[in-house]
Amino acid sequence: MKKGIIAAIFIWMLFLLQSTVFQSLSFNGIVPNLLIVLTASYGFMSGEKWGLIVGFFCGLLCDIFFGDVIGFHALIMMYIGYLNGKFSGGFYPEDIILPMVLNVLSDVSYGFLCYIFMFLLRGRLNFPYYFLHVILPEVVYTTLMTIFLYPLILFVNTRLDRPKKRSKQKLV
Repeated sequence: MKKGIIAAIFIWMLFLLQSTVFQSLSFNGIVPNLLIVLTASYGFMSGEKWGLIVGFFCGLLCDIFFGDVIGFHALIMMYIGYLNGKFSGGFYPEDIILPMVLNVLSDVSYGFLCYIFMFLLRGRLNFPYYFLHVILPEVVYTTLMTIFLYPLILFVNTRLDRPKKRSKQKLV
């Protein structure tokens, strides 16, 4: 229950930051995708279920406020959260490499899928331009924000999981 409330607060705060503050800090119209960072982080920290849930609600917010079709971004983010959850078995809080690599792969996948379904199917075939001018700058900007945002998400997540681990030790 507490973890769900904290996740909802994170989703809302990062959505507001991404859609307001970082719009004014954009480089050539590119803003970091903080919701991808949150979705991927919850996925590999808490497992497939939490990655799927957080991804769905992050994507749904994007769909409601900015999307043409309800469910498009929710579906993509949901899959990204679920797939990141597959790596939860190899997650160690001390390791920063896995979260960074998964965040980069998640952002590239998100940009690529958005290109396919929003542009390629409409006959816009200039993928190299889209990759160099949209996907790659967003990945770099998101990765820089991940360096600052990931420790906060990790701290909150470990604080929430600590009481569970302590209560399991008492039962043994």
